[in-house]
Amino acid sequence: MERTESMEHTEAIGQTEATEQIEEIGFGGLKLIQSSDGFRFGIDAVLLADFAAESCRSADRIVDLGTGNGVIPLILSHKTKAGSITGIDLQAKAIELARRSCALNGLEDRIRYLQCDVAALQQQMPQLRNTADAVVSNPPYIARGAGLKGAADSRFLARQETTAGIEEFTAAAAFLLRDRGHFFLVHRPSRLVDLLCCCRKYALEPKNIRFVAPRRDGKPNIMLLHCVKGGGKELDLAQTLYVYDDAGGYTSEIMKIYEKTR
Repeated sequence: MERTESMEHTEAIGQTEATEQIEEIGFGGLKLIQSSDGFRFGIDAVLLADFAAESCRSADRIVDLGTGNGVIPLILSHKTKAGSITGIDLQAKAIELARRSCALNGLEDRIRYLQCDVAALQQQMPQLRNTADAVVSNPPYIARGAGLKGAADSRFLARQETTAGIEEFTAAAAFLLRDRGHFFLVHRPSRLVDLLCCCRKYALEPKNIRFVAPRRDGKPNIMLLHCVKGGGKELDLAQTLYVYDDAGGYTSEIMKIYEKTR
């Protein structure tokens, strides 16, 4: 799906060296800088960006909570007309990479990246209250205390809830959104009850759920959720999205989301 170029920059990490690469990710020729020791984006981020864009192409102000290397704001800059897209993340190194990717694509006039703990967002950035038309988030999937710490701290922080979990991400989204604003989130189906309870607690009414399964004979392993701040109580369950066809390639719908042809 993308072409990769090596960069000369390396950085010593313990007994190994971290290298950076520029990856051509498509979507109008976008390029992304990724580090070998950091959490690399996957299909979850692409599905979330497309899911959000389908419902809010005309949104002017979008915020991405837990932006990581900043790939979702980049894709949203292509798929929507938003004039202001803000990525927020706890990790300084991730924000630095995201800012460089933004400059590489010449998108500084539309995208900015801010370093902030999602759990402390309301205290540290009160000026952002009720300013967003849409909030998107691909938060850590693993609950606090579950799983094992990985070898690289940045990957561990991206995968597992530390300072901020589902409730903190939900509360931050509610804080950022204007009335009737949209919240889009990707997570694991196993956390569905936690998500729905937290969203309703913060007046983010679930409106649409779409499950994603690897194949037609497999169980969903990804869930896309759309909520509206102050919305009415009506939930729609969309058709399951399948990633791979019987031949092992991407399905036609996934190809369309990636804006690719066979």
